[in-house]
Amino acid sequence: MTEKIVDARGLTKAFPVSGGGTVQVLRDASFAVLPGDRIAIEGASGSGKSTLLSILGGLVSATAGDIAWPALGDRADLQPLQTAFVFQSPSLFPPLTVLQNVTLPLVLAGRSVHAMERAERLLDLFGLTALSSKLPEEISGGQAQRVAMARALIVRPKLLIADEPTGQLDTKTAMSAIDILVDQLDQTQAALVLATHDKTVARRMRSRWTMDHGRLSADTEVRA
Repeated sequence: MTEKIVDARGLTKAFPVSGGGTVQVLRDASFAVLPGDRIAIEGASGSGKSTLLSILGGLVSATAGDIAWPALGDRADLQPLQTAFVFQSPSLFPPLTVLQNVTLPLVLAGRSVHAMERAERLLDLFGLTALSSKLPEEISGGQAQRVAMARALIVRPKLLIADEPTGQLDTKTAMSAIDILVDQLDQTQAALVLATHDKTVARRMRSRWTMDHGRLSADTEVRA
């Protein structure tokens, strides 16, 4: 039997609000993520998608419920090499060049031997080679999003989590970037879970989940 990458049961997340009390942004979510999964999470802004992704990747703790990463180990084992993130904002480090931003996860993990070579190859795949020496402030938002994708892929993660990764890309560029992302992850049977408002991107995934006012429906599967 394939070991689950993520196994979650009854996840709830509540945040305190000014004046007292709490607001629930995630309600009793249960799901599993397996190697090779391609999952799109759809839903309106504020429906809880980003919170779910943060808990799924171990960045945030749930208020209630249980989550485990059977194929990855404990929560402390997730980063920097087993999980990778592409955030809604590209989150590049301003003082570093594009190339340095991409190599950073491997440098921080003490595995910088082949970091430069791998970064250059990924930038080439995304059509960003000419930007290698640029600083984040010198490139567009869409270019920065693709740099963030390259940075996420460089560690060859077992789980890649992406929050609106194509929000600043036109349709043609978005689909090209998603195709590259999926192709690279296919090589290692890594799982991809992404939140998106883009129906074209969502249709590229095999499974479609929906968030609605903090409730997750994780039972829609699309097969080519």
